[in-house]
Amino acid sequence: MVKSHLSNSPRIIDIGTGSGCIALALKKSLPDAEVYAMDISGEALEVARRNANSLGLEINFIQADILEWELVVDSDLRFDLVVSNPPYITPTEKMEMENHVLDFEPDLALFVPEESPLLFYQYIADFARHHLLPDGKLYFEINQKYGRDIRELLSKKGFNNVRIMKDMQGVDRIIEAEQIK
Repeated sequence: MVKSHLSNSPRIIDIGTGSGCIALALKKSLPDAEVYAMDISGEALEVARRNANSLGLEINFIQADILEWELVVDSDLRFDLVVSNPPYITPTEKMEMENHVLDFEPDLALFVPEESPLLFYQYIADFARHHLLPDGKLYFEINQKYGRDIRELLSKKGFNNVRIMKDMQGVDRIIEAEQIK
């Protein structure tokens, strides 16, 4: 699905890359792509770098806080694809989570303030509105509780063809949106 609309050498950014698995998978399946991986955590980026090196993949790493993207990303840099699995779990949802997630993922990668569950979606959508090329696409992993709210947020920000996709368990999990200018 992602591959079908991309040029032969697309520019892609994975925001909140963590260990780099999404960025690395995209680079592996699209070897001519120029892939960027952004994360606030230097420790996470070091893991992602080691993973990229072990697979022989060239990735451009950026240590930055997406909440301050205007200060750290070249305003002329454009992408064909923006992907993100941002923090989206509220503190009250923590009690419902499995220990295997809580034991191995840092809180920074998981949780958003209770009063701002769409915080990262808002900032990343603004980043994408500025940095996506015409016909570029944005993909988010989402908290199923907020799928409709995120879809509405993206529509209000001017994205087109916003749709929610389900995961293998039939749960709302991914949102796709298109930048049409």
